[in-house]
Amino acid sequence: MKIVIEEPLGDEEEQIIIKCRVMRPEILNLINALKSHEVMLTAYINNEIHIVLPSDIYYIETVDNKTFLYCKNEVYESKQKLYEMEEMLGTGDFLRISKSVIINLSKIKSLSPALSGRLEAVLRNGEKVIISRQYVGALKKKLGI
Repeated sequence: MKIVIEEPLGDEEEQIIIKCRVMRPEILNLINALKSHEVMLTAYINNEIHIVLPSDIYYIETVDNKTFLYCKNEVYESKQKLYEMEEMLGTGDFLRISKSVIINLSKIKSLSPALSGRLEAVLRNGEKVIISRQYVGALKKKLGI
């Protein structure tokens, strides 16, 4: 693999161009890592404002019109709606798995079948989340299974 770095001309925008014959998992991981560094989320615990990196989030859930970011040991509240979070996080490691939950795929430890065609994901922090039947296909496609 060859890496070329060029300085942009004048007021030309910085850009990254990837040329590949096959989109291998390593290249996708690189793209996702680049995208995840662009976003920093603001969230709250009590009245304190915190900066949360997407890579620290295990899943995002909406309960009673409030959006919560679940990390390894903390739960933050966000002022954004779930669909806004989905747009901000792009197509990286995050995937909607139900009407009220977005999961960070890199935090999944294991998957197992649940009732009615659903799946249960066990996360690296021990929490369990259910993947709704209508989102199982998208999850399998994203994971390549």
